[in-house]
Amino acid sequence: MKIGLYNLEEGKIINTALMQISTYHKKNGDEVEKYIPLFHHTYDKIYASALFDYTPKTYVTPNMIVGGSGFDLKRKLPEEIEKCDYDWSLYPEGDFSIIWFSRGCINNCKFCIVREKEGYIYPVDPKNLNPNGRYIKVQDNNFFANPEWKEAVKQIKKWKQPVEFLGVDIRVLTEEQLNVLLKLDHFKQIKIAWDNPKEKVDEIIERLIPVKKRYRFMCYVLIGFWSTEEEDMYRVERLRSLNIDPFVMAYNRSDLYQKSFSRWVNKKEVFEKVPWSDYKYRVFTSEEKGTGWRRI
Repeated sequence: MKIGLYNLEEGKIINTALMQISTYHKKNGDEVEKYIPLFHHTYDKIYASALFDYTPKTYVTPNMIVGGSGFDLKRKLPEEIEKCDYDWSLYPEGDFSIIWFSRGCINNCKFCIVREKEGYIYPVDPKNLNPNGRYIKVQDNNFFANPEWKEAVKQIKKWKQPVEFLGVDIRVLTEEQLNVLLKLDHFKQIKIAWDNPKEKVDEIIERLIPVKKRYRFMCYVLIGFWSTEEEDMYRVERLRSLNIDPFVMAYNRSDLYQKSFSRWVNKKEVFEKVPWSDYKYRVFTSEEKGTGWRRI
């Protein structure tokens, strides 16, 4: 059989499910390639996968086998495919590995699909590394809440590559875990989050993270879901005062305020030099004139 693999987020997302599908079919002697629309009629099977519900699905046809959270949160890979390792030959340009030590999460945040999709946290065996990888992306939603986190750390050390965590839940982090975390070789800053303005994450930072280590952390700040503009401003300025880089995540990226505030914070050369009041005035003035906020 000839198999086509259609990654709807090609160029933005490395799709691990499609890599497992590729491994499975190659083991069964099938010909596998990335989907080419021009040759649509030549495929015996076409798998289409999307991670995000907002990803355009204009070119998805009824005969495609669709999956991923962008289509259906409940649909899973068949067991015989889920057991397969990743076929990294699909992404020769990739210079990192993607690893999970656990699935699910202990939290059930209203803005997040993980708990609905994967359930409560449980350990899983990590897949194979990318032979061309320089560092490892650990995709666990709550790495240190995994009851087997110590074994996971041992494995990371055995691989002897820098690591980048999807995020670390500082609210459940113990001093022991923080010490272990700081001793690992990190590819970039360590990511934490301050999603709910009602939570005193800043107090946890002050209590837990030594002043001289705070530059090593970056903090996601969710806006537009359950916070006011004043609460958004308080969190980013509070993080700045703690020497931790804020990184704003807009819940509604089409909202003018959310996309402009996130751009102001996330473009560090602007955040460090231009007050929000000035930036906001210029953005909304440009919008009223119809000249477009992107000119700023």
